[in-house]
Amino acid sequence: MNRYKLIMFDMDGTLLKDRGIFVIAKKLGFYDELLSYFKNKKDMPFYKKSIEIAKLCKGFRKDDFLRIFHNIPLQDNVENIIKNLKMKNIKIAIATDSYMFLVEDLKKRLKIDFIFANILLTNHGIITGDIKISNKNYISDITGNIYSICKEQKLKKLCKKLSISINDSIAVGDGIVDIGMIKTAGLGIAFNASDNVNKYADIITNDLNIILDHI
Repeated sequence: MNRYKLIMFDMDGTLLKDRGIFVIAKKLGFYDELLSYFKNKKDMPFYKKSIEIAKLCKGFRKDDFLRIFHNIPLQDNVENIIKNLKMKNIKIAIATDSYMFLVEDLKKRLKIDFIFANILLTNHGIITGDIKISNKNYISDITGNIYSICKEQKLKKLCKKLSISINDSIAVGDGIVDIGMIKTAGLGIAFNASDNVNKYADIITNDLNIILDHI
């Protein structure tokens, strides 16, 4: 019998080879403005950055975002890994600080069980620039940071919902927003991550196939 019963993935840079909003920004012409929020506003709380970045999306068509997002390549072997997880009856979730309508597209393609994301508001298919962040109660993760989504909390709540011990879960991510779930899960995997993330992980890798060695 499999020890692990649930795996939670980050999306951008983990399941996908690139970061959705960066690819979209390059295609639609607001990349420099987006980059400035990461380079020049280092003291701004992370959740506030998400709110400000959403404003950059105002006026664009949701369908244009989806078209660009749909063409971002998956990481190598993702489809095979997902297939093997399903064969082992392991539930699969995605938690991302990206937007719900984008991750819904990936959910359909990969047949993911659960998704957690922020909601970018639209009006008649046009993005308004407003966002409903997932972390509406501004809960900090184990690092003390407040992100637009608290992946640590999402993992804990999903385990409780599924009557799964947190020790029977796997979390896979690459960014600092993933630290909470990586540290909390029974098996935390840092994929193509920085040292700041790696120090919280049980496994450090640049090959997602390593997941198959543990299921």
